[in-house]
Parts: sequence; structure tokens; C-alpha cells
Amino acid sequence: MTEAWDVPGWLWVATLMGLVGVIIVDLIIVDRRPHAFGPKEAARWVMFYVALAGLFAIFISVYFGPPLGAQFVAGYLMEYSLSVDNLFVFMVIMSAFAVPSVLQHRVLLVGIVIALILRGVLILLGAELIDRFSGTFYLFGAFLLFTAWKVWRSEESEPDPQGNGFMRWVGTRIPTSTEYDGTKLLTRVSGRRALTPMAMVMLAIGTTDLLFALDSIPAVFGITSEAYIVFTVNAFALMGLRQLYFLLEGMLSRLVFLNRGLAIVLGFIGVKLVLEAIDATTSLPVPHVPVWLSLAVIVGVLSVTAAVSLYATRESARGPGDRQR
Repeated sequence: MTEAWDVPGWLWVATLMGLVGVIIVDLIIVDRRPHAFGPKEAARWVMFYVALAGLFAIFISVYFGPPLGAQFVAGYLMEYSLSVDNLFVFMVIMSAFAVPSVLQHRVLLVGIVIALILRGVLILLGAELIDRFSGTFYLFGAFLLFTAWKVWRSEESEPDPQGNGFMRWVGTRIPTSTEYDGTKLLTRVSGRRALTPMAMVMLAIGTTDLLFALDSIPAVFGITSEAYIVFTVNAFALMGLRQLYFLLEGMLSRLVFLNRGLAIVLGFIGVKLVLEAIDATTSLPVPHVPVWLSLAVIVGVLSVTAAVSLYATRESARGPGDRQR
């Protein structure tokens, strides 16, 4: 099992305040003037959030020691990579709700804040389960192995935003509008207050992301059992996910083998969790999977997956003129 660390309360408070501060700054700097997000601007913000995560990893390494810093880096890389799969769903949801390009950044920001709050609840529940029951890793490991099998066998299909049970519940019980009213979440229809499509798409992204969290959070717990690291890993990955959406928007369709790579990573972490559960609940000798090996597998598998995907789709990426030369 990974070593337990004593995270002081002041650090939790400072982290949450810093996260709220970043969100406010983002709203002030980026969303004070709603506009379409271009690749160059998205690249600058992706680099900003990745650098921020790097600085935080250094802080963790200095304050708690290199082992916990390595756990954060491995967890962050895995969570960020697994989150790329969310972007396909976000694209479908944006298209289904016909979100204007100038409003997409605001939608993603608020939707991801909702997702982070919901993930925080799951992380606290998961940490409490692990603390109380050593056999919880059996459950997490089996779930990840099953998920890996499903992801490996999954075929191309477009998710339906209306398939989200919470969205169906909202749509049948609360008046909704079909017309956008700028960035407003509420408007009036026939004299009655109603939710705008802006509010509905934010809810759709936030609650749909929760389904992905059911896979990714147990995977991060496979690297570290420290709830603080699991939460900050999710926070940094989600905050940088919005800009990654605009940066990779035109390239996502080329990552044709992404699901295979994610399945291998999930399967590897699932096996690691089962081994840790056996070590904690029995006297059987089992191999220990160090953090550096987890990090190497995550980076190696996803790098190969991306490279093979881009190579396999190189012809489709060329224009008609390029193919004739």
C-alpha cells in the first residue's frame, strides 16, 4: 500500500482558496469578453495550467518528500490522459445543444466546476472506504479490469446527452427554453422563468463527466491512497481540460486508437490494485508495483497510442491537393 500522509487542514483550505482564485481570474481575464477560442490562445492556457501543475508537483516534493511528488505526477498524467476521452463527449454535447462558439469557454468552465464538486464528493467517499476497509481495492481493481474490457471492445458511437438520467429529470420537471439569452442561465418564456440552453448544457457536461469519474478516480487511487493528492490531481486535470478541448478540437477524430491505450492503462492499474489488496489482506508474497513503473507504463502506452493513431490517419489529415502530389 502507498504510505499515508498527514495533510494539515490549512493546506486543504489554501488549496481550495487557490482553486477558487484561479477560477475567478479565468472568468475575469478570459470571459470578461466572450469570444471564440483559437488554437494559439488555447495553447498558451494549456501551457499555463501544465506549468502550474508542475510547480505544484515541486511544492509537494519539497513539503512532503519526493515519493508523494512522484505520486502526484503519475496521477496527474494518467488523469489528464483519461480526461481526453471526455473531450469526444463534450464535442457531442456542444453540438447537440448548438452552443455558439463565443459561449463554449464559459460553458466548459462552469460545467467543469460542477464536475469538480461532484468528483470531490466521490473522492471523499472513496478515501473513507479505503480507510475503513482494506478490501476496497479488490472492488476498485475488479471494476477497473471490467471497465478496461468494455473500453477495449467499445465501438464508435455518439453518446446521447438526453441519456443522462439527471438531464431527463430536469427536463421533465423544470421549465426550459430552446433559445439562448446570451450567458444568462434563466430567462422568461410566456411570463414564466425557465432554464436556458446555457444552463442545460452546463449541467449536461458537469453531470456526464461524473460517469467518467467513476473510472478515473479509482484509477488514481491505484497510484496513491492520499485523498488530497487524488483531489488536486483531478482539479489540475479538469482545469486544464477546457483549453485542451479547443487545442485538440480538430485532432480528436485522428486519435483512433485512444480507447485501446486507455484500456491498457486501466487494466494495468486494475491489476496493481488487486495486488495491493492481496498484500493488505493476506500473507501471500506479491510483487510491488512502484510509482516510477506506473508512470513509465502510462507515458509509454499513451505515447505509442497517439503516435500510431496519427500515423494511421496521416492520409485523412492531408488535403486533396497534398494527396495528388
